[in-house]
Amino acid sequence: MINLSAMIAAILILFLSFINEGFGAGSCSLDTINIGTQRSGRVIGGQPEWNVQVINNCDCPQKQIVLSCPGFQTVEPVDPSIVSKQGDACLLINGGIVQPGSSVQFSYAWDPPFILFPRFSVSQCHT
Repeated sequence: MINLSAMIAAILILFLSFINEGFGAGSCSLDTINIGTQRSGRVIGGQPEWNVQVINNCDCPQKQIVLSCPGFQTVEPVDPSIVSKQGDACLLINGGIVQPGSSVQFSYAWDPPFILFPRFSVSQCHT
């Protein structure tokens, strides 16, 4: 014989887990965007070259990824379709989607290296 209170409790837990998943899904914190900067060993225009990799470690696609990049400059041209500087912010891939586990790479040449960190993104989790 099934215990009615145990069955009600199980249904309630199941219901609450669906509600929690629905409200919790759809957003990724900025700390799921990881940025690695590594010296390439090349010198461009008298400046060391740096390789940057921006990785989406969220389980959801993210778009409109904006990095804080105050004072960013380079003697090596960076493709504006990959990084476009707007004031103290740098927009990645024209605001396009970076899939989960995917990355965007670019290089620049300047000394010292710039400390880049995520400022904004829009996650696209499907519930």
